[in-house]
Amino acid sequence: MDAPRIHDIFVIGGGINGCGIARDAAGRGYSVFLAEMNDLASGTSSASTKLIHGGLRYLEFYEFRLVREALMEREVLWRNAPHIIWPLRFVLPYQKGLRPAWMLRLGLFLYDHIGGRKLLPPTRTIDMRRDAAGRPLKRLFSKGFEYSDCWVNDARMVALVARDAADRGALVHTRTRVAEARRRDRLWHITVVDTRTGETTTERARLLVNAAGPWVDTVLQETLGRNNAHNVRLVQGSHIVIRRKFEDPRAYIFQNKDGRIVFAIPYEEDFTLVGTTDRDYEGDPHKAKISDAEIDYLCAAASEYFAEPVERGDIVWTYSGVRPLFDDGASKAQEATRDYVIKADAPTGEAPLINSFGGKITTFRRLSESVLEKIEDHLGKRGKPWTAEAPLPGGDFATSAFDEEVSKLRRDYPFLETGHARRLFRLYGTRSRNILGSARSETDLGHCFGADLYEAEIRYLVREEWALTAEDVLWRRTKRGLKLSRDEAARLDDFMRNETDSRKTASAK
Repeated sequence: MDAPRIHDIFVIGGGINGCGIARDAAGRGYSVFLAEMNDLASGTSSASTKLIHGGLRYLEFYEFRLVREALMEREVLWRNAPHIIWPLRFVLPYQKGLRPAWMLRLGLFLYDHIGGRKLLPPTRTIDMRRDAAGRPLKRLFSKGFEYSDCWVNDARMVALVARDAADRGALVHTRTRVAEARRRDRLWHITVVDTRTGETTTERARLLVNAAGPWVDTVLQETLGRNNAHNVRLVQGSHIVIRRKFEDPRAYIFQNKDGRIVFAIPYEEDFTLVGTTDRDYEGDPHKAKISDAEIDYLCAAASEYFAEPVERGDIVWTYSGVRPLFDDGASKAQEATRDYVIKADAPTGEAPLINSFGGKITTFRRLSESVLEKIEDHLGKRGKPWTAEAPLPGGDFATSAFDEEVSKLRRDYPFLETGHARRLFRLYGTRSRNILGSARSETDLGHCFGADLYEAEIRYLVREEWALTAEDVLWRRTKRGLKLSRDEAARLDDFMRNETDSRKTASAK
């Protein structure tokens, strides 16, 4: 019997950073094994405010390097994934008694000029009494500023990065928990457990990357046996999704009297996303749920601006996540750095460990490049940085061609409703055709589970994107959970269980 393969790199964590590192490394020719204990993006990476942005408010904390890097990444990521990333204009109403107008103008001037903006339109001052952006708001706002950032479907970004990593040779294993990792004979010996079957196996690797997000210290303590590890500050961010509050395609950024800001963003066509909060968190990140106090805070913050108050009865969904910020000793959670820190641990003659702390979804690609620089120090150079010019799966079309591509899809599949075609292309881009195949009618797509979610799409997600449960599909791959009834979701859950059991039986044979 052949000895188990020795991987160049073993990555712990299937969030955006872990998947980004695996993708970059696989593209350079390293052999990679990635283990995620739950579903891809099941932690922080699906609980963001869904923005590719520089972080305007981080300028107040003098995070100029982070802001500049993030601003530079906006157009890079938009170009590489124009199906799941697109430009979004933000309206910042000026409110007397808070940040002065000169400070806002200065901040936005820096925002426009330090990040190499080329395609995104610049900041402009608007008259809130005449501009359509003022219509949903209280009449007390007369001046505002409009600037650019980008929207991202965060959980889909993770799935597509993982798919690209796998297409380039990485082994991506979800529902795979790393129980123990120990150095021996210049290698890492890693015990992994399939959480569905309980089966335990051992993998070997020349280098270990700890990109476990909120669990990065837990991995150090429980998996690697370092009881004194304390590197990250866990900060909970919660959001509410309400019935659509305004028709304007722009988003709002609202200042609050406590110095924090809250976004109100058009979401999934029929809704408005309001968030986020910032508060220190203790406990299991998987158990993070929005608190009554956070709901009250977000409703009150939005109601300070909207003419029609935001009330609990407007809420159709909430989500909450825990951000693993590098602990820089800041006194308040909202002041803690959003920058990332990469640390290598490589005792002489022993297998190296690289830990990734902090970061944000906008800078995942640059974080990955920084980790690869450390990897090259230990494993040798295999290739040049490449991800800046590489489209994510389905993103191989021009940023200006989305509507044209949707029209082509409808021409090739005339039975598709316009809304269905747009939704598919927003999620899968040019790979929508991999779902639709030779279909000539909706009947050819199989059973409809509700809200234009057909069996063909489900089977694609199971086959290509590691979806195993109804939750994976409804809340991370598609967001159709906002549209399906409870009964429809239950029928999908039954289907997913049967599909998963069938795949297990087939693989056993």
